[in-house]
Amino acid sequence: MSTATAEKKTPKPPLNGVDTPTLFATIDAVNGQRDLARFTFRASNRWQSGTHSRARVERFDGAGTQHTHRTELLYDIDHPKVLVAADHGPTPVEFLLIGLSGCLTLGIATVAAARGVKLESIESRLEGDIDLQGVLGLDKDVRNGFQHVRVEFDVKGDAPAEKLREIVEQSKARSAVYDVLTNSVKVDVTVNV
Repeated sequence: MSTATAEKKTPKPPLNGVDTPTLFATIDAVNGQRDLARFTFRASNRWQSGTHSRARVERFDGAGTQHTHRTELLYDIDHPKVLVAADHGPTPVEFLLIGLSGCLTLGIATVAAARGVKLESIESRLEGDIDLQGVLGLDKDVRNGFQHVRVEFDVKGDAPAEKLREIVEQSKARSAVYDVLTNSVKVDVTVNV
């Protein structure tokens, strides 16, 4: 039996705010019925004015049924004044950094709980470099998106530094947002007029 299997089979109490008994029961259920793992998430967006828009997180499908969030989730998106806007909210690329930080952080908390590591804190700082010459149409050889993203974590817990680094690496290896950013993903755009 591998270490990962042994860790999974040993009942673990909830830890770091993660309900590990339910986590492992979910893994077992999905392992027995793989269709439960297929999810579809949805969002919508409505233009407000200028570069300001308001996004809404919609219902989602998964685990064989339809779900709604317990509260309405609305997010304003805009550009800052230096980019000729009103600064009503984060820019789209800042939301991308927020998504990456959230995905990696929740992964760290979950992996640590599954491994029996009690965490004291997880803090991250993210930076993304972008050259707006591409977005502004000034240089077709400059990509429109980030050229480089840097993520720095401070993780404290009751495990040696090497184990905490392994937990971060496992979170990175399982992160949906990290995967989307580092691998090509098909995006279809349809226009209804």
